[in-house]
Amino acid sequence: MGLNALDLTLLAVYLAGITVFGIHFRSADRSLKNYFLADRNVPWWAISLSIVSAETSTLTVISIPGLAYDRDFGFLQLVLGYLVARVVICIIFIPQYFRGEFYTAYQLIDRRFGRRLHRFTAGLFLTTRAAAEGVRVWAISIVVAIALAGIFSRFGMTPESRDILSVAIITLLTLIYTFEGGMSAVIWTDVVQMTIYVAGTVIGFFTILHLMPGGWGAVHQIAAPAGKFRIFDFSFSPSNSYSFWAGIIGGTFLTTSTHGTDQLMVQRLLAARSESQSKLALLSSGVFILVQFGLFLLVGASLYAFYKLFPPLVAFTSSDRIFPTFIVNRMPHGISGLLIAAILAAAMSNLSAALNSLSSTTIVDFYLRRRAEVSEGRRVALSRLATIVWGLVLFGLALLSRHGGRVVEIGLTIISVAYGALLGVFLLGILTKRANEAGAITGMACGLAINLYLWLGAKSFASWTGFTIAYTWLVAIGTVVTFVVGYGVSMLGSGRVDAVHEEHHASL
Repeated sequence: MGLNALDLTLLAVYLAGITVFGIHFRSADRSLKNYFLADRNVPWWAISLSIVSAETSTLTVISIPGLAYDRDFGFLQLVLGYLVARVVICIIFIPQYFRGEFYTAYQLIDRRFGRRLHRFTAGLFLTTRAAAEGVRVWAISIVVAIALAGIFSRFGMTPESRDILSVAIITLLTLIYTFEGGMSAVIWTDVVQMTIYVAGTVIGFFTILHLMPGGWGAVHQIAAPAGKFRIFDFSFSPSNSYSFWAGIIGGTFLTTSTHGTDQLMVQRLLAARSESQSKLALLSSGVFILVQFGLFLLVGASLYAFYKLFPPLVAFTSSDRIFPTFIVNRMPHGISGLLIAAILAAAMSNLSAALNSLSSTTIVDFYLRRRAEVSEGRRVALSRLATIVWGLVLFGLALLSRHGGRVVEIGLTIISVAYGALLGVFLLGILTKRANEAGAITGMACGLAINLYLWLGAKSFASWTGFTIAYTWLVAIGTVVTFVVGYGVSMLGSGRVDAVHEEHHASL
């Protein structure tokens, strides 16, 4: 069926409207605190919705329904770990961040370990976040290409040129309001965009029920016997991404790293008016995220039932294409346009968060360490320039991410490989007093090396052991290795230093 003029008008109005809304937050206060932390004057509920919006990308909206379509509700086991992690962060990390005038998470590492590890952790964030966001930005083209297939075909555009145009449009519009409004624009557009994509998904769910003969009863009758509503899997296998143990343990480690050490999330926590409001924002976001993922999975199970009754003319090449294809081909005009706008809302929200956090880390953790005397106005100008540069980098990385499997798992795997080492170093710094910089760097290198091997050398590892390691375990493995090795090396170094001191005193 495709989108018609009404759908395209709704899309255009949304894209123009959210861009203008974001630009509105440009402030006369030309300070770094205002540009990167919204002057620490954002209410907790807005930060809470912004956190949820930032961890919800196009990947989430199109891939999570695909997971339920292919499998079941097992992804919710991972979400349970997300909830546990939020409690851990409130106890361990947030109090540390509010003990100093921090702009980024990695300034905490500098205070505890020194400049070398500060640069290394900040550099790891920049590299990993950019790579993961490249995959997420690429997911935009999947949706836009399906939505605008009719228009693209009229102009005889090749698939490659469609991808480039799709990603370029969304990247440019997001870049404009992030460049102008800074963190204030990011958070408040997040609030609007979350409202849009959740409302759009709810409308989409009820539209599926309306199109199903028999409504919810028919969905349940088809999906339940197929096991689509099953949540818990208590079997233990390191190859299973969605077991109870992978969810609780792996999900806790994953979210503790992403929300406790990743500048994209920490920056929001630092924008709160106080430590208590920061904690309230993070804990309440857990409730929203649980409901949201439940909604996305419900849509996937409903789509499974729908296509059992009305099989697609052409089999789906990827589960990531199921929900967008249904929206464009099966939903009434107007609603389909609204839903495509909702998916793009999630994409723009996540992209704006990435741009602002990458820019803040570049300026605060690298440039200002060398040029601390630069005026405040110059700092903001350079921050805006860094935002543009990172926009171009993410655009390029998105185009390099065209080949792969289910995009949500690719994005989470990239994050998981590096963030175990990152979390291990933060825990060394916060939970121990004797860990030193040399030990922490050694531990981090070992944690990274093991996870890279488990990811890139999965085939050789499987031939040796008979199983593979699911991405949900990577952060936990990297964290434990980094912490144990880092602490052990620190103790060995400390022992040698103590022996030298004792020998020196004895000679006196």
